[in-house]
Amino acid sequence: MPTRARIPAFAWAFIPFIVASVFHVIALGLESPLAGPSKLVLMPLLAVPALFTMRQIRPSAAVLLLIALLFSWLGDGAGAFFPGGPTLPLMLLFFGLAHIAYIVLFARHLVRRKVPWWALVYAVWWIGMIAFLGPHTGPLFFGVAGYGIVLAGTAIFAARCTPLIATGGAFFLASDTILAFRLFLPGMPDWTSPAVMFTYTLGQGLIIAGALLALRKKQR
Repeated sequence: MPTRARIPAFAWAFIPFIVASVFHVIALGLESPLAGPSKLVLMPLLAVPALFTMRQIRPSAAVLLLIALLFSWLGDGAGAFFPGGPTLPLMLLFFGLAHIAYIVLFARHLVRRKVPWWALVYAVWWIGMIAFLGPHTGPLFFGVAGYGIVLAGTAIFAARCTPLIATGGAFFLASDTILAFRLFLPGMPDWTSPAVMFTYTLGQGLIIAGALLALRKKQR
């Protein structure tokens, strides 16, 4: 008889993050005042599975995972944590550092194949975004262009990992793409706000789940 695939024990640690993500996206769609506070608990809750499995993976990989989540959390709360500061530049800085941590994690611990041919679409994406949105970014042009390179790099390195991580990288890129249109183009429809966070939480969750599965398997 075929054996059933076992659900990893750490999978249950994702439940609080999933519940909080659904709540946050709904709150955004309803324009609830709870949308802001609920956003700040997402990355700490996503860190729970990583902490749960920390003894089962290499310490250097665990540290990179937590660094990526820490800077993502700072990016999520840039406006709340640094009131009066330049929110958008701080977001670009913190998320850029998060992406660099992910790239190092993928390159050092998780890559298992060469860059697939379809990942070239990410280079085309960067060129298209700069050509289309560049004229609307004003003094942030170079910051946005640099952040786009790092974001595309994350997606490309994710494509070299497991399908779960590759899918997460694609959703993360989709989230920032929608967000860029919201930030720099006026008149975007209201549904794009929850769409940003739906693709963001899905992307982050898939990256962390895929990374933990691969790292535990590799360690064994």
